[in-house]
Amino acid sequence: MAEPSFLTAVRESYDTVAADYVERVPPPAEMDPLSRAMLAGFAELVRTAGLGPVADLGCGPGRVTAHLAGLGVSAFGVDLSPKMIGLARHAHPDLRFTEGSMTALETGDDELGGILAWYSTHHTPPQWLPAVFAEFHRTLAPGGFLLWGDYVGNERLRPTHGYGRPVSYESHVLPLGHMVGLLGQAGLVVTARLEQEPGGRVNRPHACLLARKPERP
Repeated sequence: MAEPSFLTAVRESYDTVAADYVERVPPPAEMDPLSRAMLAGFAELVRTAGLGPVADLGCGPGRVTAHLAGLGVSAFGVDLSPKMIGLARHAHPDLRFTEGSMTALETGDDELGGILAWYSTHHTPPQWLPAVFAEFHRTLAPGGFLLWGDYVGNERLRPTHGYGRPVSYESHVLPLGHMVGLLGQAGLVVTARLEQEPGGRVNRPHACLLARKPERP
């Protein structure tokens, strides 16, 4: 089966911008305090539940994966871009990073204690999100946690350049309520949400959702 064109565009674009991304995107230590707090709370919940490792999906150069590991979580990263995975492995040789797509994870059923999707789903066309969130549900252990963070609104963006380089991906910025609904349709229960207005380095509204896969009766 041919690969969906949006995956090819994302892979090729992030291969192109990988080195510039590392230079331009601030590390977790420079995130806003509320985002760092959501990551810390997620890490504590996963650690306490003890259900399995965390998959950082769309991990890029692995800095947030390493941040989670520093918070005491067993974490590994997955990304479409071989160049990003190469940078992650070089910078964090003690952690596991693999090439892959969140549309079809090479992870067994009920295997993960947590999933982090940190500003990594907005390149996914809306019609593909149900399949992505179904994969999240499939791979999470009952009682496992998802932390989703991304931009929110109602825009379809077609940039020609990103991080100073040519790109061919699109970005789909969707309303927060729509994302909550899609997670619910996938069987994931949203337990907390954080909405933030533009400020600092971020020029559009963004949000975090914490969700959980229900435990078996």
